[in-house]
Amino acid sequence: MAKRYEEDKSGIESNTVGVYRTAATVKGGRRFSFSGMVVCGDRKGRVGLGYGKANQVPNAIEKAQKKAKQAMRNFPLTGTTIPHQVTGRFGACTVRLVPASPGTGVIAGAAVRAVLDLVGVQDCLSKAYGSTNNKNLTKAVIDGLQQLRSREQVESLRKIKIEKTHIEEAHDTLLEPVSAEVDVVVEVPE
Repeated sequence: MAKRYEEDKSGIESNTVGVYRTAATVKGGRRFSFSGMVVCGDRKGRVGLGYGKANQVPNAIEKAQKKAKQAMRNFPLTGTTIPHQVTGRFGACTVRLVPASPGTGVIAGAAVRAVLDLVGVQDCLSKAYGSTNNKNLTKAVIDGLQQLRSREQVESLRKIKIEKTHIEEAHDTLLEPVSAEVDVVVEVPE
């Protein structure tokens, strides 16, 4: 399935997870109806999931996009990864999301990747357990993201200071500007 990212003026991108066809048998034959699932995000920590139904595919996708934009909410990120490991569940689907070191990339299937890409996660490991239905997988990822808490939130709730993990330190070193000037001396053999 080819990635179809569409961007509007507000910087919100959308990705169609899937288009589904259902048929109702009526007196004259079969009547088809379509539904679409769309993920919208700004790649800066905001993402939403929408599901729309209509008699034509474009209308179903348009409805789903509208619902996804309304459902968008913020999720905490640490650099280009998630703050800590979470397990999201929906129906028979279970998805474990694990933070990864910089440069790892998103190790995930198409449905999980659609959500993680649009929320702005660039380094993350994932594993799906149970059913691998795309509709339920995307909902399980959203459930997992809702469980995320930033370092500051956890410190204020517990009223303690938490040490940084090695992954957080790796992401912090990437964000630091390089200010030291280095003189390069090249020796040419004679």
